[in-house]
Amino acid sequence: MKHTRISPASRQKAPAATDVRRTRGALAAAAVAVFATAGLLAVPPSVSHAAPLAAGDLYVSPNGSAGAPGTESSPTTLASAITRITPGGTIYLRGGAYNLSQTVTIAPGNDGTSSAPKKLSAYPGEKPVLNFSAMSEDPANRGLAVNGSFWRVSNITVERAGDNGIFVGGSNNVIERTVTRFNRDTGLQISRIASSTPRDQWPANNLIVSSESHDNADSDGEDADGFAAKLTVGSGNVFRYDVSHNNIDDGWDLYTKTDTGAIGPVTIEDSLALNNGTLTDGSQASKGDRNGFKLGGSDIAVDHVIRRSIAYRNGKHGFTYNSNPGHMSVSSNIGIDNAERNFSFDGGTSVFRDNVSCRSGSGTKDRTIGDADASNQFWSGTNGSRCSSYSGALKWSFAADGKLSVSFGG
Repeated sequence: MKHTRISPASRQKAPAATDVRRTRGALAAAAVAVFATAGLLAVPPSVSHAAPLAAGDLYVSPNGSAGAPGTESSPTTLASAITRITPGGTIYLRGGAYNLSQTVTIAPGNDGTSSAPKKLSAYPGEKPVLNFSAMSEDPANRGLAVNGSFWRVSNITVERAGDNGIFVGGSNNVIERTVTRFNRDTGLQISRIASSTPRDQWPANNLIVSSESHDNADSDGEDADGFAAKLTVGSGNVFRYDVSHNNIDDGWDLYTKTDTGAIGPVTIEDSLALNNGTLTDGSQASKGDRNGFKLGGSDIAVDHVIRRSIAYRNGKHGFTYNSNPGHMSVSSNIGIDNAERNFSFDGGTSVFRDNVSCRSGSGTKDRTIGDADASNQFWSGTNGSRCSSYSGALKWSFAADGKLSVSFGG
């Protein structure tokens, strides 16, 4: 069995040509192999072990008491710990189900610092699940709202919230190795906290890394994406090593509208969108957009970056500009067997380099208006040479260091 690990360069530095070729071939093979399995084989993010426990850390359990000191022997509640933790400290969640009926909010102003972030993490080796199934479906009923800044949230699962599973309204946060599933709107969304939030306070410089979002579905079947940074976000938000699958709407949504104007450019890299538009149980909704990566809206130009990512077998387009006429950078991506186009860019001045598009049968030809040179292999009725040797079963997993790893064949 062949293996590859998706290892991006820094946000500003492009990979060396040899690395692009190596990653491109492996990822395309992986994407085709998904089709061969007719389903998703996935391994959840591994649980990393925390640093040695330190004075000032707080401990939370499903049966904790708000008035408890938050020690290992006398744990407190999550809501209480969030108000008490100091910069540099860690809130450790013991494993088990936290059955919650109200949003858990990290309030604006409850901040860490760049050198001493506040941390919310699973207790080493355990798996906490924040379950909000007691909520009704309502825009006010989010699960975990990260409205503070300089927080690091890791190794938790958030499920069945009445709206977003995790909502990020603050800046300079890291959301790592999380799973958002079965929520009744987008699994993880970055947007402003309130309609009164001024533009210079829109959430910026957040990193969503090594995270999975799946089976999120709203009752109308048209809003629940895997991941979103849309409507009202600042600059510098990054998605890296993330997987979005089997959501009722899009895998990623970077939508803009005229009421609020352009958002800050978003970077998506080394990530995977597959089977969006169809839930794991086979359910579909006619109203859903069902794209893998939806990169805009309302003819508003935003210069997003998407690179080294795979769109496989989504219910509409794999990668779509969605009426974003901006100057996007679209490089080293793979589109495989999406229901309509693998690459759909009907306007704009985007730059396309080293992208590959393949099909196992008939389909719709790609359309890429912009600067697309011969380094790309788009689908125009037949597969190009790069598609010829890609076959076998695909598995994806997160490696111990959090990088997205794919294997194919065998």
